[in-house]
Amino acid sequence: MSTTTVDAPPRAPRTTKQRRPGSRLKLRNALIGWTFILPNFIGFAALTLTPVIILLYLGFTSWNVFGAAEFTGLENFQRLAADKTFHTALFNTVYYAGFHIPLTLAISLGLALLLNRKMRGMAFFRTVAFFPYITSIVAIAVVWNMLFSPDSGVINQMLTAIGISDPPGWTTSPDWSMPAVIIVGTWRDMGYYMLLFLAGLQAVPSELYEAARVDGANAVQRFWNVTIPCIRPTTFLVTVMLTIASFKIFDLILVMTDGGPGTSTLVLSQYIYRKGFEENDFGYASAVAMVLFVICLGITVLQFMVNKRRNR
Repeated sequence: MSTTTVDAPPRAPRTTKQRRPGSRLKLRNALIGWTFILPNFIGFAALTLTPVIILLYLGFTSWNVFGAAEFTGLENFQRLAADKTFHTALFNTVYYAGFHIPLTLAISLGLALLLNRKMRGMAFFRTVAFFPYITSIVAIAVVWNMLFSPDSGVINQMLTAIGISDPPGWTTSPDWSMPAVIIVGTWRDMGYYMLLFLAGLQAVPSELYEAARVDGANAVQRFWNVTIPCIRPTTFLVTVMLTIASFKIFDLILVMTDGGPGTSTLVLSQYIYRKGFEENDFGYASAVAMVLFVICLGITVLQFMVNKRRNR
């Protein structure tokens, strides 16, 4: 019995991938980029993203730190609908944001316009305007509480001197405590946003102003037709940051009025703190935090949509 052997067909020569010139450089640049981004991303995931995910779960539970969280469905949100203190805190938060945002926006832009000039000592005045933002919030609250004192405060003494016989009670009055907080919050934040506007103003090409002057535009017309359109991206950034910061106001009110008198300055952030860390009702506090999160997210998305429509 004879066997026949069949020779295997010759293998095709292995083709080697030819790398593009510069591919190693791209890979190296990508790795360097990830090296810079990764620590920030890990910090964001560990300190922001993970707590938010846990909060979303706790909002549907009853949990007092001790023991396991008990899933309760929508019970916390049903409590919110009937909670008058929550309604007051929500109203006060909108009240604060509704006045603090436009006031800070207008005053910081005005300051930036005023300090965007080449004058001797301008750096000093810019530092003075920015200084409240880096000052301790406790020191600010103590000093302004002394100034707002109904009997011995400088502000009421000045109001009495100009003929106002019944000056406001400020932080001791339920009607005037929130305006007092808004005044202090605006005074503290205007320096920071002034710097952002200042950067935007200095990026406006001077040729545009010169062309407007040649066309006969006065100062008001140059402001509306040159300055405002050119700083629109900065205005949008400031508005978004200011909106989020206003709805999250906590430290100033905690130190200055502690939510009082009564609940006249109680805001959502402080209500979350009280429910969570003073009453150990973390499930309900998480539900309130979810409401605040949805409000901030909704307003921010709305602002992006309006800005996108304007840029078309």
